[in-house]
Amino acid sequence: MSALAPTLTYFRNKEKKFFEYELTKVSIDTIKMFRPTSKELSDRLKKAEKAVFDGRVSIIDPETAAEHAIELEYDIELDLQEVLKELLSQISRDEYAGTRPPQKSYKEEIKGLEIFPFVLDSPRFACRVYLKFALQQETFWLISLHKDRPPREE
Repeated sequence: MSALAPTLTYFRNKEKKFFEYELTKVSIDTIKMFRPTSKELSDRLKKAEKAVFDGRVSIIDPETAAEHAIELEYDIELDLQEVLKELLSQISRDEYAGTRPPQKSYKEEIKGLEIFPFVLDSPRFACRVYLKFALQQETFWLISLHKDRPPREE
């Protein structure tokens, strides 16, 4: 299966600058490789923020989330919603740290849903934090929130 994708070419001669716009036939797999788009990431962040503001938050692994909360020095029972609101209001789509296309969850509760990881500098925690979540209808699923860890060397 294929689709038409726009391409824009710039060139100039002695007198003028030219832009050439054409549609090029590409495979659907090629288009999927560029997901999530900037617009899609912005949309997911808005939906995540709304779900958190509305109190629709679920945690995939509460025990691990509690351990990470201790590491970040906040009370998960009292402060999680406020922490998530703060982080989501600070995140930009440019801080997306996931693959293209997004990976899908293998956790039973959210199996098959796309997961969205972000890494950002947090003034609250005075460090870089890693936030990974999924959205299921109008629910924000917290998968991971912890200090950012450098990639492992092999």
